[in-house]
Amino acid sequence: MEKPIQIPNPKREQTLRNLKTYFISGLLVWLPILVTLLVIKFLVDILNNILLWLPKSFQPDHLLGFHVPGIGVLIVLAIILFTGMLAANFFGRQLVTLWDAFIGRIPLVRTVHAGVKQILETVFKPGGTSFRKVLLVEYPRAGMWTIAFQTGDGAAEVDASLGENMVSLYVPTTPNPTSGFLLMVPKNKVIELNMSVEQALKFVISLGVMQPNHFPNGTSPKIER
Repeated sequence: MEKPIQIPNPKREQTLRNLKTYFISGLLVWLPILVTLLVIKFLVDILNNILLWLPKSFQPDHLLGFHVPGIGVLIVLAIILFTGMLAANFFGRQLVTLWDAFIGRIPLVRTVHAGVKQILETVFKPGGTSFRKVLLVEYPRAGMWTIAFQTGDGAAEVDASLGENMVSLYVPTTPNPTSGFLLMVPKNKVIELNMSVEQALKFVISLGVMQPNHFPNGTSPKIER
C-alpha cells in the first residue's frame, strides 16, 4: 500500500516558525529575570543565615518576638558600613593593623587572608589600574584575538629579564569570567579599547552576542604599537 503524498502547507510551516520565534523571545525575557531573582535570593539567604551564628537570645527574631523578612540583610549591611566608618579613622586603622598582625601569625590562614586582602585592595583602590582597561591580545596563538583586562604593569624583574616593557593581563573564560588565565605580554603587542569593563564583561558572558553598539564619544580603539 502506497503512502499518501504529503503536500507542504506553507501556512502551517509559517505558524510553527512564528511559535518558535515567540517562544525564544519569551525565554529571552523571562530567563534573565529568573536568574537575577535566584542570585538575589541566594545572596539574601546568605546574609540572613549569618545571623544564625549569634546566640539565640541575641537573634532579631527572639528579641522582637516575631520574624521580619530581610532584617538580616539590613543588619549585615549596617555592620559593614559601621566597620568601614570605623576603619576610616585613626583609631580604627590601628585596630585593623593589630588584627592583621594577629592573623599574620597563624599559618595557612595568613596566606589566604593576605592574598585576598591584597587582591581586593588592588581592584577597589581608587585611581588604580587593575581592571580599569579593556585590551585585545593575541591568544592562544597569533592571528586569534581575545578580550583581556589589564591587572597591572609588568614586574621589574620580568621586564629586565625579557628586555621589554610588559603588562599583566587577565584573560577570562566564557561564559564564566571568574576563571581565566594570567598572561604577561609586551606592552606594544596589545590593543587598548575604549570599551568599558562592564561592556566587556557582558560581551564575554554572552559569548559575544551582546556587543557594544558604538565607542564612547565617537572614538575608536587606540592601538599601542
